[in-house]
Amino acid sequence: MAHFVIMGCGRVGATLAHTLEDAGHSVAIIDQDDRAFRRLRSGFTGRKVTGVGFDRDTLKQAGVAEAYAFAAVSSGDNSNILATRVARETFHVQHVVARIYDPGRAEIYQRLGIPTVAAVRWSADQVLRRILPEQHLAGDFREPSGRLVLGELDINSAWIGHSVSSIEKAADVRVAYLTRFGEGMLPTAATSYQDGDTVHAMMRLDRSAEVAHILAQAPAKES
Repeated sequence: MAHFVIMGCGRVGATLAHTLEDAGHSVAIIDQDDRAFRRLRSGFTGRKVTGVGFDRDTLKQAGVAEAYAFAAVSSGDNSNILATRVARETFHVQHVVARIYDPGRAEIYQRLGIPTVAAVRWSADQVLRRILPEQHLAGDFREPSGRLVLGELDINSAWIGHSVSSIEKAADVRVAYLTRFGEGMLPTAATSYQDGDTVHAMMRLDRSAEVAHILAQAPAKES
């Protein structure tokens, strides 16, 4: 069981909270207006924290220091980005995602290394794919036999600057495409993994846990 912190108890925030709790995780949800918590079902057992989501004391109350992931899904772009940066840079939460309403800002946020989901193509499922490893590896696509899956990969930052082909070789996967600055691109032999890239790769489903373990580590040093 992991702990998750959500900022914003709107429709999407409440959906995320319920989904994560149903999956057996602990959840804390933050909102400036305690009336927003009425959107939560009566049996919700997670923490309800009233406060500003980018305030450090508020985040501490929500248990962000122990959080596996943080999702900022309030109605304000700036608040979501600021809260996400505080969670990542001050409390070192590795898995973060911010909801944005202005897709034009996506490139700026990607340069900051913050995964974003634009409201125009919004769904709670897209957030879950960015904060739950099992959702990444459940895949965006499976071929008919069910043996191969296309999914997003979490990659150790030490791979930045290394070629995509070296990632393929180390994990025995085939990189299908990258998302860079909010846009898809097909990698070539000369393409290197950059900070903020999202890597989408085909892999055998029965090796998904092994792939995740390999790429969570820094690349082996060449002798």
